Amino acid sequence: MDRIRIVGGRPLKGSIPISGAKNAALPLMAACLLTDKPLTLTNLPALADIKTLTSLLEQHGVKVTPGDRQITMEAKEIPNTVAPYDIVRRMRASVLVLGPLLARFGNAVVSMPGGCAIGTRPIDLHLGALEKMGAKIHIGRGYIHAEAPKGLKGANVRFDKVSVGATENVLMAAALAKGETVIDNAAREPEVTDLAKCLVAMGAKIEGMGTEKLVVKGVPRLEGATHKIVADRIEAGTYAMAAAITHGDLTLEGAEAEHLAALSEVLRKTGAKVEESKAGIRIAGNGAIAGADVITEPFPGFPTDLQAQYMALMAVSDGAAMITETIFENRYMHAPELSRMGANITIHGSSALVRGVEKLFGAEVMATDLRASSSLVLAGLVAEGETIINRIYHLDRGYENLEKKLSDCGAEIERLPGGR
Repeated sequence: MDRIRIVGGRPLKGSIPISGAKNAALPLMAACLLTDKPLTLTNLPALADIKTLTSLLEQHGVKVTPGDRQITMEAKEIPNTVAPYDIVRRMRASVLVLGPLLARFGNAVVSMPGGCAIGTRPIDLHLGALEKMGAKIHIGRGYIHAEAPKGLKGANVRFDKVSVGATENVLMAAALAKGETVIDNAAREPEVTDLAKCLVAMGAKIEGMGTEKLVVKGVPRLEGATHKIVADRIEAGTYAMAAAITHGDLTLEGAEAEHLAALSEVLRKTGAKVEESKAGIRIAGNGAIAGADVITEPFPGFPTDLQAQYMALMAVSDGAAMITETIFENRYMHAPELSRMGANITIHGSSALVRGVEKLFGAEVMATDLRASSSLVLAGLVAEGETIINRIYHLDRGYENLEKKLSDCGAEIERLPGGR
């Protein structure tokens, strides 16, 4: 497995182009199963997860035509409605084919999902909602078996907790269901709204986009469309904290300010300068980094996918910060690796107390999941000496050309072959 080597201590200065959002691209790709017409997605990021879902769609029978930062998918004939373990185990988002397959073809067999080991992400929210819409579901030998031979029917669905994946699955299924579906306590994330906009372009009837109540009036069929994927707010947020932690000055080209409002508010509390520009968002470090508490919440709150990166920033703050994780119960696996670099972190259940230290020191560390990987990169950028990050295949799932984007702005960073 490849590794990343970083020699810290260089302020980042320049511009970084923000790629299309991975978390938007994946459900958008699954949406191609809802129609027999071509669906073209532009601003597509080059990531391992995109390749994984492409493989899954192709084995279903989807004709995939790649292009320059785009992809065209045509699900004219789908001879296979089974999503196998070998592919689904690599990426949890693969379960997003369940709703579209069930809605259009009346049956689906999908392996129980895998992905990053950051805590339980119950599939029962997806299944319970689809059952309300008339699906008959049972789980056996690690597979979800779902049937709706007479089609899905509109229903009132209320989630007990906010779930992006469940909202997306039901939103796609409801687009072809008979009658009206009301989704209460729906996820409000920009990626969900991006999916809804694409579905509307395909002919779906959806009201309440961007709110916690979505109303979907099912239609008999959907058409093809061309849709530009929204900018990746998590990638943008990661590089925003890279600017702050290195006392640098970065412009994040194409970043959407409204999607990063919660992070921007916190960064200003830490002393960083954050301003909107025509190009995107500019972040500049401004002297000492002040400690500031955060609590992860569903959008528009502070994103759980930026918690690990924020912990790295607080590790070198002039003070202390309490970070409380409310989304996933096992998302502090990066803390021991940051501690290997000299960070002072104490975990109390769902909260982490981070006491800032004067400096971090380069060390050999191991990435445990996607966002933990990027937190180690941030720590390496500011640490004294050399940092080697192992198991960086996690990074390749969510960050496009990370080494190049950072090195173009002054970082001493390179990819090394081999390692653990």
